[in-house]
Amino acid sequence: MNDATGSYAPTPYTVPTRGRERASHDRALVHSILDAGYLCHLGFVREGRPVVLPTLYARIGERLYVHGSTGSRPLREAGAAPGLPVCVTVTHLDALVLARSAFHHSVNYRSVVVHGTATPVTAPEEKATVLDALVDHVVPGRSADSRPADARELAATAVLALELEEVSAKVRTGGPNDDPEDLSLPHWSGLVPVRVVHGEPVPADDLSPGTSAPDYLTAGSRP
Repeated sequence: MNDATGSYAPTPYTVPTRGRERASHDRALVHSILDAGYLCHLGFVREGRPVVLPTLYARIGERLYVHGSTGSRPLREAGAAPGLPVCVTVTHLDALVLARSAFHHSVNYRSVVVHGTATPVTAPEEKATVLDALVDHVVPGRSADSRPADARELAATAVLALELEEVSAKVRTGGPNDDPEDLSLPHWSGLVPVRVVHGEPVPADDLSPGTSAPDYLTAGSRP
């Protein structure tokens, strides 16, 4: 649960054993990291073995949604009470950190880890809202500019909901942490920034002639 300071309450699952100074339970930070991503990794246990799957996600308030096929095993298993225990992670790589020593090479990153029990979304209105949110999370405004899913597509699509309760963020920023005795070594050190760059839209081969790219895909409007 959130406390009065706008933070998630720490639990044994959300307090790291290493690098605790980089961990945070700040709600606004968690939301900003989640909202800036496209893919998450959904982890669960299947027949005693760990499985991790990449998938699209979206956040609505204090709930995280992931989607997939109704035929996939994790989404089927989530339908059995009380749901499917999962771990969802989202990570952004911001820079390569090159130190003078091999030991101190690192990366700058922002990450969120969410633990909890995922349950299927079955209410038609909520499911429709979530599917629109999933589309708009990838490209804001796109759900209103595309054909809604029909009954067959809705039946083939499953959505899992996960409450944002056991949540933590972890962030590394700054330059290399070389040892004082290595500072005089003749090796370059510093940062190599890493950014996601959206290219110019490429029309489909079968796009109807005269159909122009929508305003939300123009260079000044893309996320």
